[in-house]
Amino acid sequence: MSAQPLLTVRDLAVNFQVEDRFIEAVRGVSFTIAAGEIMALVGESGSGKSVTALSVLQLLPYPKASHPAGSIVLDGHELVAAPERTLRGIRGNRVVMVFQEPMTSLNPLHTVEKQISEVLFVHKGLGRAAARVRVLELLRLVALPDAERRLGAYPHQLSGGQRQRVMIAMALANEPELLIADEPTTAVDVTIQAQLLELLKDLQHRLGMAMLLITHDLGIVRRMASKVAVMQGGVIVEQGPTEDIFHRPQHPYTRHLIESEPRGTAIHAEAAAPEVMAAASVKVYFPIKAGLLRSTVGHIKAVDGVSVTVREGHTVGVVGESGSGKTTLGLALLRLIRSEGPIAYCGRAIQGLGFRALRPLRREMQIVFQDPYGSLSPRLSIAEIVAEGLGVHGLGRAPAERRAMIGEALAEVGIDPDTQDRYPHEFSGGQRQRIAIARVMVLKPRFVVLDEPTSALDMSVQAQIVDLLRELQRRHHLAYLFISHDLRVVRALADEVIVMRDGKVVEQGSADQVFEQPATAYTRALIAAAFRLQEVEIDSMRT
Repeated sequence: MSAQPLLTVRDLAVNFQVEDRFIEAVRGVSFTIAAGEIMALVGESGSGKSVTALSVLQLLPYPKASHPAGSIVLDGHELVAAPERTLRGIRGNRVVMVFQEPMTSLNPLHTVEKQISEVLFVHKGLGRAAARVRVLELLRLVALPDAERRLGAYPHQLSGGQRQRVMIAMALANEPELLIADEPTTAVDVTIQAQLLELLKDLQHRLGMAMLLITHDLGIVRRMASKVAVMQGGVIVEQGPTEDIFHRPQHPYTRHLIESEPRGTAIHAEAAAPEVMAAASVKVYFPIKAGLLRSTVGHIKAVDGVSVTVREGHTVGVVGESGSGKTTLGLALLRLIRSEGPIAYCGRAIQGLGFRALRPLRREMQIVFQDPYGSLSPRLSIAEIVAEGLGVHGLGRAPAERRAMIGEALAEVGIDPDTQDRYPHEFSGGQRQRIAIARVMVLKPRFVVLDEPTSALDMSVQAQIVDLLRELQRRHHLAYLFISHDLRVVRALADEVIVMRDGKVVEQGSADQVFEQPATAYTRALIAAAFRLQEVEIDSMRT
């Protein structure tokens, strides 16, 4: 690494104008990154991490965003208020950025080859033939399987991990000096996360790039970065070498982040507890149609012979990579998609029941989705969102009674009932997920499918949501089907675990048995990928 910093950020401030007032998003932020160095910027959502990173490339929306103070210098060149021509020569060339969700970053209408080639056309002036050769070279560099065959693929035809590899290939097209990676692995499974982290570190080492890694996952920080800056409320509260931060954290907020792993043990259901949901050999096959007459030529076996029983006060965790059939299983149990095989709710067979016959049971069978911002309508107030189910099921007909029920449900999940007339965008990610849970709890359900309810949240917020779900289960004797690819969260909540792969169950048993004595190589690989990221972190906490 060079002694001269590649990037110097000094006393950076960022303000956002909202109507007639200014919000201070970042205040007095200073750090340096040397050539070939990996620095991590960590903190919870809203701490100012991404705003700081976007400031480096001057990508914040002008004039709503402004820099009332501060300097950003890249290799001697001031970037704050730099001419657009100067910035165009830096963006995508010397400094590049990889974002959290590749599906929103890639153009759904263009092929992989076209999107990467565009970078080469603009910055390198390559012809089509030369660009194609370079695109193939980049795809092989990021270890995309069947690189040549993927040239004509569209983003929706790739998995999440493959899309992120394409984004990394696009970022590396011009051999940048600095790569900004904004939560690059949050949206992928734990095994894919491990592969992408290894890939990023290998590429950084081979190409000699500097990297600014933005994340809320301290396990990733410990594995990747040599230097850490911890942000809270727009301010860097602590920074220094990674080992010093983890072994000797000085600021209370840093210690809070380090100790924010989901903790506690699952509630163990009594053996005599009544069965709430029971299914045997459930199958969900999606037909593959081809030809002029759209004849069925095969099937995608999304769920292939899965059996599960969930008792009162019992949590069954379903784990596996994307595409393993976890969510499809949950939707089948709720009778939201067609399936084969007997399914019984509270001893009553519900397989084959029509819409009208199922409707009285819908109140008791609910689901909480992964992304609370996507599952809550931005056009409705919190009161209207929580009240939707009450209206459907004819509960709380009087306005005062309904408002009281909404307030009670919000209070139970830790949301101030007086805020029920606000809208989703006025709440944090963790608060939005609590609101999504309140929308379910207001109906007094017995069986709840939790579909990745913590994967879009910060680590400390994940721990809070897990504690909330455990407390609600204890209070109301709820039966949970908890779907997740994060084995650390599953370990803290589930009493029984089902491991799925390609629609089939590869292992099933008590959580203690599956985690401590996994019987299959696939389960061992999942556990290794999940817990390897925090091994050194745990050791440092013990020290």
